[in-house]
Formats: sequence, C-alpha cells, structure tokens
Amino acid sequence: MQIPRDAVLLRIFIGESDRWHHQPLYEAIVLKARELHLAGATVLRGPMGFGKSSRLHTAKILQLSMDLPLVIEIVDAEEKINQFLPALEGMIGGGLVTLEKVKVIDYRAATDTPPLVKS
Repeated sequence: MQIPRDAVLLRIFIGESDRWHHQPLYEAIVLKARELHLAGATVLRGPMGFGKSSRLHTAKILQLSMDLPLVIEIVDAEEKINQFLPALEGMIGGGLVTLEKVKVIDYRAATDTPPLVKS
C-alpha cells in the first residue's frame, strides 16, 4: 500500500473506558479502519490528561483512574480519511477529533534496509 507524500493525520482523543457495541471504542475504531483498508492505525495511552469536563484522568497510584486518555492516530490520503469520517461519527459519543496535513517521508514494511537517518 502506498500513501501519497501529501497526506492527512487523523487524531481521535477518547477515554479508555469508552465503548461501542460492548467492545472498547479504540478497538472498534482500529478494526473499522482496517476493514476500510486505511494504511494503519496506532493507539497511544496517556498517563495523564483531561478534556472538556476538566476531570483529571491519571495513572498515579494515589489517583488511579480506569479511564486513561487514549489517542488514535491514522495517516492516509485525504480522500480515504474523508471516507472514514462518517463511520467514525457514528461510533464516537464524546471526545475530540482533529485533522492536519502531513508530509509522509517514508512508509514501508520492516526490512534489513538501513534507517532513514544514520546515527
């Protein structure tokens, strides 16, 4: 799969406890992105954060939260991301969704080739 050099980064900010049809929302989003043949998706768990409600979510022992912040990042062609947005709209009850234009430097499977930048 080839991603155009000029692409779009979709970021989805949700909580770890968010659900869609009895499964974790982040999992449902990643599986839907895969089903629609998007280039890839990554879920990142944040150790601390807050959103519109200003309620603090943290992984600190004294304030242990079962609802840590998650960010899902998906990079693909703008057209493919735009085709994904209606499905995403139907899945998200609350959270933040952002789009930004990005330049793709390289996108390939792991091989024995040297890295882009030599140390």
